[in-house]
Amino acid sequence: MRSRLIALILIPTALGVLVGAQQVIASWNAAGQYHRILEKAELSASITEVAHQLALERDLAMHYIAAGRTPEREEPLRAQFAVVDKAAAGMRAKAAAVTTDHGESAWTLSRQILTRLPEIGAARTTVLRTEVLALPTLTRYASIIGAFQQFHDEIGQGGEDEALAAGVRALSALAKAHEAASQQRGLLAAVASAGRFQSGELDRFMAARAQQDSELEVFRSVATLRDRQAYDDTVTGTLVDRAEVIRLRALAQAGQSGPIDIAPESNEDAGFWFAAVSGTVDGMWTVQKRLGASIIVQSRTLEDAARHDAVVAATYILLLLLFVLLVTTFVAQSLVGPLRRLRREALDIAGIRLPSTVRRLRETGDESTFTVAPIDVDSCDEVGEVARAFDEVHREAIRLAGEESRLRANINAMFVNLSRRSQTLVQRQIKLIDGLEQGEEDERRLADLFALDHLATRMRRNNESLLILAGQEPPRRWNHPVGLTDVVRAALSEVEGYQRVAVEITANGALAGPVVNDTVHLLAELIENALSFSPRESRVLVSTGTIEGDIMVSVTDTGIGMTDDELLRANERLARVPEVDVSVSRRMGLYVVARLAYRHGIRVHLRPHETGGLIAMVLLPDALLHAPVPAYATVPPGQAFPAPPPSGRWDAACRPSRFAPAATDWPSFATDPALPTPRPGRTPTGPTPVTRPDAAAGSRLPRTDADAAAMTGPIPAVRPDRGADDDYLPIFAQVQSAWFERGDAGGATWGSAKADAGWSAAEAAASPSDAGATTSGLPKRVPKANLVPGTAETTSAPRGVAPIPRLSPERVRSRLSSFQQGCRRARTRISTGDLPPFTC
Repeated sequence: MRSRLIALILIPTALGVLVGAQQVIASWNAAGQYHRILEKAELSASITEVAHQLALERDLAMHYIAAGRTPEREEPLRAQFAVVDKAAAGMRAKAAAVTTDHGESAWTLSRQILTRLPEIGAARTTVLRTEVLALPTLTRYASIIGAFQQFHDEIGQGGEDEALAAGVRALSALAKAHEAASQQRGLLAAVASAGRFQSGELDRFMAARAQQDSELEVFRSVATLRDRQAYDDTVTGTLVDRAEVIRLRALAQAGQSGPIDIAPESNEDAGFWFAAVSGTVDGMWTVQKRLGASIIVQSRTLEDAARHDAVVAATYILLLLLFVLLVTTFVAQSLVGPLRRLRREALDIAGIRLPSTVRRLRETGDESTFTVAPIDVDSCDEVGEVARAFDEVHREAIRLAGEESRLRANINAMFVNLSRRSQTLVQRQIKLIDGLEQGEEDERRLADLFALDHLATRMRRNNESLLILAGQEPPRRWNHPVGLTDVVRAALSEVEGYQRVAVEITANGALAGPVVNDTVHLLAELIENALSFSPRESRVLVSTGTIEGDIMVSVTDTGIGMTDDELLRANERLARVPEVDVSVSRRMGLYVVARLAYRHGIRVHLRPHETGGLIAMVLLPDALLHAPVPAYATVPPGQAFPAPPPSGRWDAACRPSRFAPAATDWPSFATDPALPTPRPGRTPTGPTPVTRPDAAAGSRLPRTDADAAAMTGPIPAVRPDRGADDDYLPIFAQVQSAWFERGDAGGATWGSAKADAGWSAAEAAASPSDAGATTSGLPKRVPKANLVPGTAETTSAPRGVAPIPRLSPERVRSRLSSFQQGCRRARTRISTGDLPPFTC
């Protein structure tokens, strides 16, 4: 606290000294700036003198050229040379004194003045020793004068006085108007001597007049009333009026073919015009000198005032600092006790009491049980008021924390209610779709029903996403482990465009039942994102691997990818539990993945792919894994996961309860050139019971629409062989009798068929015999070639059993679909306790 009190005394004192020093320095710098403005104003006055005398020299030179270079015109011209040289010498000395302290632009223009001064001598030589015409002479002299007059605009640069700046602008405008009037004097004098306008002279004359009028308008708009009145009083009289009459007369005669006569009352038109217009030019020059002198006086006055202000400011600031130091010391001593208590209480509230209260409010949501103890500062001064204000802030923080807790609870409840309602409707919709699928024989309508069923499954996932955002646990849990292959297949059934997904399963493992649903949901969100942001003709690769006992699931796409900043922000959200805000409506999948990953300790990371797109890496920790499940039946080469198998929310139709043969090579699916080639793998080895998982959770497992044929091309039309006779198979006759002729057994379980023993023996049989292909391209079997020896006693049909008629593919598909739906409903009823377990 002592250091704070010292700072309380020293900081205001130091700030006061700093401010005072800045004020003194600013006043002193202003004095120096106005001194430099004074020097530039003095140079501007010299430029005004040189420009006036040089303009007169130019006009005499033009008169001299137009009159035929006579000796009587040369004498006044040479006399003017001496006047210009004298004025230029003074201007050269002042221009050389300008440095970069006056400003970079001022220094550049002063160097330009020094550079252009020698051009005056060259112009004189051209006039006296060459046959140059009047108009080129005008242009050359005008260029030199214009370069000099550019310096007028630099006088006020760096100053802050508006009156001074306005005077500088008025001087610059009047100087340009003076130059335009002087050009008219020289042009018309040359025209009068020649008797007519030469080529380009009329246009130049009119342009000079237009410039004069324009600059005078600028002068009148920025000059003070006193300066405007001085101009009106000076540039007036008989000569000014006479010059205007002569100018108008010259313009009126400009279009005549003969010689012009601008002064009928005089025998010397050029001299008459020169004398008349010189009244206007000299009057402007007089006003210019007055303006320049006024700027010099004003600059000197501002310089003296700035120096005086610097001295006075330094004196007053020192006295003020001494007074402030004494008062600050006294006040600081009276603040020691209250400030210490206030600091102690404030730190306790900010670091302990308030965070603890907010944390408990988020748990209970009732702020009425919390009271705010006031800070132990009862003084009536500003410190006491601050303490009371801090108490109010404390109360408001608790109130806002309670409102935030209630708001979060309301939002979560709203998510839950909406999701529950929608879930009920979606579940009813799925049951209705299942009923429509049963017995449907039309191929197209059945495909549409499968697609509709798939969309309903996606709708259910969206509802579950809302529950996850609301912090709810999954409504369904598995009570036994599920293999990683089935988890990936279940995730594929939750997304649209699953036909584009290639799967490469190399890791052998199973997930614990309680985390299966959430893992399926997480993978489905990542796969759907990959499908949505990749070209329709490309594929998405889902692959697995092991890392130090953990399982890595990668989802790779070749889509548009993300920028580095977007990847950084997305990975930050995935690494922690994001707060639900308005962005959840646009990135719900990202939020859901982050919530699910945090819930089970799963790590999710996004990184760019070498060939474009993204790789989403999901690391399943060893704590979520179960002992490896027995290998499932070997997947036939043509069915290994380009698309999920054709079922509802489970992997396939019911299979016989028998073990599969040894594992075979896993097929490669990355046939798309844009997709990385997956590593060849193998299915798990060993026997596996094809026992289906819990039916309630099994509704999340994959299914395939009728459109899955798009992965391998269109289904060929079936053309039955016409000449083949139907052969009778005894095993089929026995099974047919058990499957299709047995009556309803009610709640009884199914018994085994007579041929089951034959199936057990068939596991040791040789590979099936192949008799070529049918006309439709399908493999053709050799009748009775694969029967187990001794199981078929006769090749003739028993009495009373008619041969089985050939069924169309559509009829077979309808029967198998109905059989599959029946198995699924039966298993659902078994899981709910309506029926005893059975085997199909």
